[in-house]
Amino acid sequence: MTKLVILDRDGVINLDSDAFVKNADEWIPIENSIKAIARLYQAGYQIAVATNQSGLGRGHFSQDDLDAMHAKMEHLVEAEGGHFATIKYCPHKPDAGCECRKPLPGLIDQIISELQMSDLSGCYMVGDSLRDLQAGEARGCKAVLVKTGKGKKTLATNEGLENALVFNELADFIDWLLETEG
Repeated sequence: MTKLVILDRDGVINLDSDAFVKNADEWIPIENSIKAIARLYQAGYQIAVATNQSGLGRGHFSQDDLDAMHAKMEHLVEAEGGHFATIKYCPHKPDAGCECRKPLPGLIDQIISELQMSDLSGCYMVGDSLRDLQAGEARGCKAVLVKTGKGKKTLATNEGLENALVFNELADFIDWLLETEG
C-alpha cells in the first residue's frame, strides 16, 4: 500500500486569509501542524501539498513571494525532522479553464506523475473545503476534512461529505492515522 498523504495548504497547514496569504510574513503555521507533518514523515509516509494559489494569477503576490512562503513551510517542517515529497500549486484564476485548479484533479495527477504512483487507494487527501476533497476523491484518495480554515463552514453545508473523515485539525488526523495504520 502506498503511504501518501496529500495536504491542502491554506487552512490546513497554515492560517488562511480571505485577503490571501501574500508573503512569507503572512504565512503563519497552524499550531501543531508542522510537528504533526514531521511525525507523519518519520512514520514512513510521503507528504505532498496540492494548493490553489489564484492570488498569483490575480497579481496579489509574485512568484518570488510564493516561493518564499513554500521555502518557509519546508524549512519549518525540515527543522522538525520532516520533508515534503513535492509541492504542487495552481496559479490560475478561477475562470481560467485550467485542469489543475481544485476541484479538478490536475494537481493530484501532477503528484502521481512526479512520485511515479499508480494506486492511490491507500492515500488521503486532507483539506478544509469540498473542492480539496473532490480533487482527491477523483483519483481514489480517502477524503479528510479538517475544521480549521474554511472547514467549519464546509462542514455546516454537509454537502458531498458522506465519505469524509472529519477532524478538528491536521494534527488530530495525523494522530488518528498513526494510531490506526502506523
